[in-house]
Amino acid sequence: MTIEEIQGKVKNFLVEELEIDEDRISGDARLKEDMGIDSLEVVDVVVMVDQEFGFKMKPEDFKQLHTMNEFCDFIASRIA
Repeated sequence: MTIEEIQGKVKNFLVEELEIDEDRISGDARLKEDMGIDSLEVVDVVVMVDQEFGFKMKPEDFKQLHTMNEFCDFIASRIA
């Protein structure tokens, strides 16, 4: 899976499930500050990663990531 495919799946999830405005999602957008992903939504993100990408992500892993690019790179490193 390419990084572009990963970004597309993540972006689709953020827009459809978390109802984040598509204009707020970019590679350097900060997950918490710019996109407003809160601690409750982290659980949804972790479940989405398991369903879409086939590996278990811990909420602690997500908390170490700051931007959309970091998040997608983390996913890519786990499925490579």
